[in-house]
Amino acid sequence: MDGPEFRDRRPRHSRGATALRVARNLAAAAVIAGGAFLTAGLVYGDPRFTGLFEVSRGTGHEAGDNAGRALPVAPRSGQASGQPAVPADGDRTDTPPPGLEEQDQPLGTPRKPETASTSYKFLATNDDGTPVGYSPCRPLHYVINAALAPQGAERLVEDSIRTISEATGIRFINDGPTSEAPSPTRAPYQKDLYGDRWAPLLIAWTTPELAPQLKGPVIGTGGSTHFSFGDGPKSFVTGSLELDAPQIAEDLDRSEGAAYATAVILHELGHVMGLEHVDDPAQLMYPEIGAPDGLADGDLNGLYQLGHAQCRKDL
Repeated sequence: MDGPEFRDRRPRHSRGATALRVARNLAAAAVIAGGAFLTAGLVYGDPRFTGLFEVSRGTGHEAGDNAGRALPVAPRSGQASGQPAVPADGDRTDTPPPGLEEQDQPLGTPRKPETASTSYKFLATNDDGTPVGYSPCRPLHYVINAALAPQGAERLVEDSIRTISEATGIRFINDGPTSEAPSPTRAPYQKDLYGDRWAPLLIAWTTPELAPQLKGPVIGTGGSTHFSFGDGPKSFVTGSLELDAPQIAEDLDRSEGAAYATAVILHELGHVMGLEHVDDPAQLMYPEIGAPDGLADGDLNGLYQLGHAQCRKDL
């Protein structure tokens, strides 16, 4: 039987300092490069393939401008991340004991969206078409590296997590602060640091100097690692979200800055939970953020579906 497989899904947000036309030209080139890399990753079966997405901010919006800011997105080439697959003989020495905190039923009930919508996409699906998500039958623990967090920003994270929890029914548990630094090759199982369990979701306020994946116009990255036994169903087991503290601190000094920062955090948490970008500009998961109105009908319907992922006592 084939051994377990890890795969990391990691879109990322950024903002550009160039003109929108240049950003769009770069976006077109990046789409081609990203597609080629994705094809190569699938052909060669890399179990650690990562999808990356870049967001650039449009120009012409100064502090006090209430018209909203565009954040055009372009797919970029992927990079290896996550833990190598466990050997095919089924050895689980690199994974925690299965079923920790897993219950027979979901711990919460996702809030049913008031309006039906199909304006959502998933980052990954199983062979039967169901979306890859976190088990709703166990809590999703998270830790925060807030050493560099701008004043008032941690509240934005907590508020965003509460919003995502209501939309998915996933129960989040804050395990407190951590000194763990973000890494593009973060191991999903870190026994020495977190004990005999999957590593908690890491939310880190950081800088491009400490997290090279934030260099250039990138303002944040987010994604989750999924696990499967051979060709069996996949489930997310942990993830990470990195936020560029200096850039967001700059945003918080602007009019509606807290609302825009929250929109970015919610968008990245949407990726962590399993949502992909969409073509509908009314959705928060659209590649451009205009007015920071929060989750729209399509976003909510997608998160609602992710909240019905299968329970996994075998993980």
